[in-house]
Amino acid sequence: VAGNAKVGNRVNLLTRWQALEYITNQNLDRRAFELLNAISVVPGAIGAWRRDLMLEAGGFTDDTLAEDADLTLRVLRLGYRISYEDDAVAFTEAPDTVRGLLKQRHRWVFGTLQTFWKHRDAALRPKYGALGLVAIPNVAIFQVFFPLVSPVMDLMMVMAGVGLWVQRVQHPLDFNMHAFDHVLFYYALFVALDFLTAVVAFALERDEDWSLLIWLYFQRFFYRQLMYFVVWKSVVNAVKGSLVNWHRIERKASVDTSG
Repeated sequence: VAGNAKVGNRVNLLTRWQALEYITNQNLDRRAFELLNAISVVPGAIGAWRRDLMLEAGGFTDDTLAEDADLTLRVLRLGYRISYEDDAVAFTEAPDTVRGLLKQRHRWVFGTLQTFWKHRDAALRPKYGALGLVAIPNVAIFQVFFPLVSPVMDLMMVMAGVGLWVQRVQHPLDFNMHAFDHVLFYYALFVALDFLTAVVAFALERDEDWSLLIWLYFQRFFYRQLMYFVVWKSVVNAVKGSLVNWHRIERKASVDTSG
C-alpha cells in the first residue's frame, strides 16, 4: 500500500514548489494508477508491505538506487495489487536548497532509469498486465522522454513568440495578428488546463493549504527547468556508465505538522 506523502517543511519557495509537486503530480498520479493497478512506486516515506509478500519478491535489493520502485515492480510482476491510501499521511523533510534538491532528484531519476532497464522485458507484454502495458511505458514516456524533449519544445515556443514580435516591429504591415492570437490562445489554454488539474488534485486532499496554488505558475516555468537538468544529467550518466552514489542529504529536523 502506497501512502500519502506530504512536504512538512514548507519553509521557502523551493520547498513550497516541492509540496505542490507532491500534491499535483505524485499523489494525483497514484490515485489514477491505483484504478489500473499500475502504481510504479510505494514511496519510502510512507508505505506498508506484507512481510511474506516481500520475502516472496526477494526483499529490498542493492542493484538500483530506487529500491522502493524496484520492489514495487517485482510485486506487480508476481500478480499482486498495489493500492493507495490517502488517509495514511507522512510528512517528509524535503531539501530546502537547490544543491540538496538536485542531489536527491538525481538519485531518484537515475534509480528510476536503472529500475526501468531492469524490468524492460515486461514492457508492452500483456502477460504482466498493467505493469507492462501502463506502468513501464508511463515511466519511459512521461518521466524520461518528455523531460528530455520538453526543453526543445519550450525553446521553440519562446522562438515563435520572439519571431512574431520581430515581425511586428520590422514589418508591421505584414504582421499576422491572427497567428499571434493563436499562440496566445493555446498558451492560455495550457495554463488553464494545468491550473484546473491542480485544483482537482487539491480537492482530493484533506486539510491542504490552498494558498500553495499561488506558486503553481512559477513552479511550472522555473522549478521544471531544474527537473529537466536532472533528467538530462541522469541519462548522460547512464549512457556513459558512470557510477552514481546515494547522495546523502543534510537533514535539519524542520518538519512542522501543526498546520
